[in-house]
Amino acid sequence: MERTLQLGLLETSDSPSAQWHSDRRARTMSAALFTRKELEGRNTRDDAVIVIDNVVYDVTAFLDDHPGGMEVLLDNAGKDASQCFHDVGHSDDAKEWRKRFQIGEVVAEERLEPYRRPTHDADQPRDELTLSGILHVWAPPLVLSGIAILTYVFLLS
Repeated sequence: MERTLQLGLLETSDSPSAQWHSDRRARTMSAALFTRKELEGRNTRDDAVIVIDNVVYDVTAFLDDHPGGMEVLLDNAGKDASQCFHDVGHSDDAKEWRKRFQIGEVVAEERLEPYRRPTHDADQPRDELTLSGILHVWAPPLVLSGIAILTYVFLLS
């Protein structure tokens, strides 16, 4: 079952130019709405869709071309792939290119909060500089250097 959402238009002018822009905006702003239950069965090589941040993408035609391999897309087909998509760290070009495969959105009552990667720098305090921390980092190379110097001195003297 597929439903269509038609968003309101802002222009009310009667000029042909305004009407053309209104018609064009109406076509680009209308979106098919899907329930998550409807998308669950679309997880095969012949019909694969994924959801990223409540937007539905039909990736069937992209399976063979996906740089990470088709298995990644098929593993997430029929499901919400927001966390997987954002954790991989796709480029801005990839984020722009995915719009070509957009076919709709998740119905309003089933929308999830958009996934945001946790930022560890701001959340966690910086480690304090301690003697044990310094020894953990510098002790092994210093000990190995000492052994190398002693070996050199005894073997060549």
